[in-house]
Amino acid sequence: MYYRRSGKSPDLQAAESQSERNRKDLKTLASLDPQPGLIGYEGKTPVGWISLGPREDYSKLQRSPVMKPVDDQYVWSIVCFVVPSEHRRRGVARALLAGAIEYARKRGVRLLEAYPIDKAEPSAGDSSWFGSQTMYDAEGFEEVARRKPARPVVRLRLIEK
Repeated sequence: MYYRRSGKSPDLQAAESQSERNRKDLKTLASLDPQPGLIGYEGKTPVGWISLGPREDYSKLQRSPVMKPVDDQYVWSIVCFVVPSEHRRRGVARALLAGAIEYARKRGVRLLEAYPIDKAEPSAGDSSWFGSQTMYDAEGFEEVARRKPARPVVRLRLIEK
């Protein structure tokens, strides 16, 4: 929810926590089209989440020094992955990315954009929820901007003009 909001959030209701507000807001988003992301399953067990959608749905990207728009093209953005620790190092994020590419392609999205970390060994504090550049490289994404040394902006063309 963080990248979808800009500015101060409305005050919480009495006895409402921020996590409760986030869950309620995400449930509302999930009822809309396009949905705010995809859930990956292993059998019936959810093992990961990828947040993606039209760039304009992520209001914080407009002001971000790293993720601000590269140009005026219409893009969908991949903003984060969530993979619980017990499911990491098993290819869940890569499978989520492949699923997101296919989902966007089926929806007629022309450009898919992401903001990965470009480090050989990202540390826990390196915003690893954005994914690694090598993961995007393997799917054919190409770098279109780099505003900080370890933070490229990458794109994948899904549908030709």
